[in-house]
Amino acid sequence: MTKERENQPPRTDGRAQPDTSAIQRSDDSTPGIRRRDFMTGTAAAGPGAPVLPHIRSAKAQSSGPIKIGHIEDLSGNLAVYGVQKFHGAQLAVKEINEGKTLKGGPVASGGVGLMSNFAAAPPIMGRGDKDLKFVSDGGKLTGSGMAFVEDEDVLVDSGESGLLGRQVDLLAPDGQSSNNIWQQLTRKLIQEDEVDCLVAGFTSAEREAIRPIVDQHKQLYFYTNQYEGGVADSNTFCTGAIVEQQVIPVVDYMIRKFGPRVYTIAADYNFGQLTAAWTKAFAPLVGGEIIEEEFVPLSVSDFTTSIARIQAAKPDWVFTLLVGTNQSNYYPQASAAGLEYPMASTVNMAQGYEHRRFKAPSLNRMYNCVNYIEEIPTVRNRAFVKRWYEMFPDDPYIGQMAQNTYFSIHLYAKAVRLAGTTDQETVKRALESGLSIEAPEGAVFLEPSTHHCSHYIRLATADADHNVSFVREWPSIQPWWLQRVGVNLVRNKEYKQYIPDEDPFFTMFSKS
Repeated sequence: MTKERENQPPRTDGRAQPDTSAIQRSDDSTPGIRRRDFMTGTAAAGPGAPVLPHIRSAKAQSSGPIKIGHIEDLSGNLAVYGVQKFHGAQLAVKEINEGKTLKGGPVASGGVGLMSNFAAAPPIMGRGDKDLKFVSDGGKLTGSGMAFVEDEDVLVDSGESGLLGRQVDLLAPDGQSSNNIWQQLTRKLIQEDEVDCLVAGFTSAEREAIRPIVDQHKQLYFYTNQYEGGVADSNTFCTGAIVEQQVIPVVDYMIRKFGPRVYTIAADYNFGQLTAAWTKAFAPLVGGEIIEEEFVPLSVSDFTTSIARIQAAKPDWVFTLLVGTNQSNYYPQASAAGLEYPMASTVNMAQGYEHRRFKAPSLNRMYNCVNYIEEIPTVRNRAFVKRWYEMFPDDPYIGQMAQNTYFSIHLYAKAVRLAGTTDQETVKRALESGLSIEAPEGAVFLEPSTHHCSHYIRLATADADHNVSFVREWPSIQPWWLQRVGVNLVRNKEYKQYIPDEDPFFTMFSKS
């Protein structure tokens, strides 16, 4: 270890000290990150602090707006998600241009554990209006133990309007739920519009359609959806929840609570196929068994045959990995047919707000491990929900990926301030410095080596009246699997997606 590294102050939040050697500059005249600025100016990425010392030179070299390219499906089968994400991007850009930022920075941490009293039961949030009244507050504070405490006020002054003295512009064309159009728009945003950052993609198919273009041009790219995991790409930062954070905890819970026999019904493309593969690989480790798998094309909206197959199979519970407006019709159809098996998902409620869109009890006994859902009853989230509906009063819901898009753009702004430039390679190194941000969900940490995020995960469920309650909470679940298979994007550039079959540990169980 060098003397310079030895002299760094110790971390107090349990994480390793970020290695800044990869982002040092030997030439003080070059805009970018230097160790001196990193150590003395980290607060600039956080609330109410002055910008980094070298930002002035960066301002002098650049003019015009900073351009964020944003592609989502504003029409077609996937618009139910895309419009939310577009609005999340608009809100974040508005706040940045107005001089606001979310708390966080290179060495920020979330709340702390304190001994405290807590209610015996979780709160239950009604499905009514946007103010979301409590159906039950959990009762008297009778329990005693460790409680996770967070800051309530997380939107604070950034110290500047816009970024580096420049306005932020959002370029947001409609992907129209067509992969071919996505590819055309990606080329245009990168080659013609020369965007500084690209934030795009709902389905994994959309992501994989544009990722070769992103890599060809070394474009800084944020993918903000929850997804099946495994993407190891030096240009791509995946800020949504992944298998380790959603599939593993919910499958474990469902098997223990309802039984081992699982029927999986999934969308027939890489998200559904790979998430089902993860489920098949993991379920045996906790005593589960996949009794049948069914993969459904995205165009299907009639589930009569699927419902009959599930009734014949008699599972203990059903794992539904269905995507889009067409496939969400499964839920009212299954309810009308009297199908009453407990359900789990990584998609529903938190993304397509089916518990709002469909008549109760269509989502009764649905369980989903989510990093965000509008009903989270924390003060910071209720403030976020209020800000959202002040800007978009006609929106029906704020979904998981809408929140992810919102905090990801604020995260990009922090990295730009830390880098002191919009140069994409320098901003990527800033993102790899170990950034934390206080999102509406809770504290989110961008893990440098895999470009994925730790998340505050809550196990949410809907009852027969579509009230939402939270069964369990995990204040931070790390994205560990890519590290397990040896990915370190700080040291070794990669541009691929790993799948469960490449992990001998899981393969041994899934093929036994």
